[in-house]
Amino acid sequence: MNLLDRHIFKSVLFSCAAAVGLFAFVLILGNAVKDLLGYVLADQLSLGTFARLVGLLVPFVISFALPMGMLTGVLLTLGRLSADSEITAMRAAGLSLFRIARPVLIIGVLGTALGLYVNFDSMPRARVQYHQELAAAIRANPLSFIVPQTFIREFPGFVVYVGDKQGAVMRDFWLWKLDPERRVTQFVRAESGRFDYDDATHELILTLTRAQVETREAKTPELFAEAQLVGSFERSEPVRLSLDRLYNRSGGVQQKLKWMTYAELQREQARVAAEPVAPGQAKDHVRAEMKVQLTIQEKYTLSLSVLAFALVGVPLGIRVSRRETSANLGVAVGLALGYYLLMVMVGWLDRHPEYRPDLLLWLPNAIFFALGVWLFRRIEK
Repeated sequence: MNLLDRHIFKSVLFSCAAAVGLFAFVLILGNAVKDLLGYVLADQLSLGTFARLVGLLVPFVISFALPMGMLTGVLLTLGRLSADSEITAMRAAGLSLFRIARPVLIIGVLGTALGLYVNFDSMPRARVQYHQELAAAIRANPLSFIVPQTFIREFPGFVVYVGDKQGAVMRDFWLWKLDPERRVTQFVRAESGRFDYDDATHELILTLTRAQVETREAKTPELFAEAQLVGSFERSEPVRLSLDRLYNRSGGVQQKLKWMTYAELQREQARVAAEPVAPGQAKDHVRAEMKVQLTIQEKYTLSLSVLAFALVGVPLGIRVSRRETSANLGVAVGLALGYYLLMVMVGWLDRHPEYRPDLLLWLPNAIFFALGVWLFRRIEK
């Protein structure tokens, strides 16, 4: 690699690394706010655990930030070189566009290899560990998310309000029981209540003391004019409140296909293919096989998109010749959104294996490769 190649290679590499870092930061911030902020405010996560969980988000967001960062870095660097007439000087020296783009395409190949490693190994392992550590932190202190003077909606079918909290004992306890349409069918107000945690079933066992119960008509609970049954008791029977929603949100459920490594996906594919097909269940079996195949192909195509974006970015950056960072960033984001939109649209066909969505997933890459070759030829002419 000569001096010119090293100059282009370093310029593009540093720009791509900065762009990947920028997109990764934005994605990490969004995921941290969505998944972790509530637990931090409820004192369920220590700062050390929070920092470790944020670190485990890095491989997950890198799988999406890498293609966008590649395209942005190429557009920024080659747009600046073209605006400064450096590309014109290289062409006047007899260098073809492909020769100029060779360092960029090498970075694209390296980025694709990195994407394969992240999507098939690093990201799945980090994602599983992330949800395991988050679930463990919640289980270590399951009562910490019950914040006094706050409406708590974590229990399916219930809303809870606590005026004061002293350990496991709650004062001024309010409980609303909801029907499937989220209408209040029963209202309980108690002087105090106590929570005990059942680790085997992941449930909170609630016992109320000196409570008053108001029960509404099951069919028309919203009609307050209807007569309401009111009762009171000194001590209630234990009420079990499920924490399934809380644990599902933190990942305490069966491992998703996207969280599997390449070896795990291969084993899952073999397991699904070997399952006996019951009469009338052939379509469901084919759909299950297609979901596994779609996951594998999606990881491949997302990795190859790094090279596809690099191929498009070279002629586009030279042709547009924008020195402004914001303009190049806008072009990159627009192209990336178009690519991901096509990916999402194909993903909607997962329940229609007859359309071969596993093959259609390669369509966005094919379009970008064709666009890149066409732009190369246009600039060469």
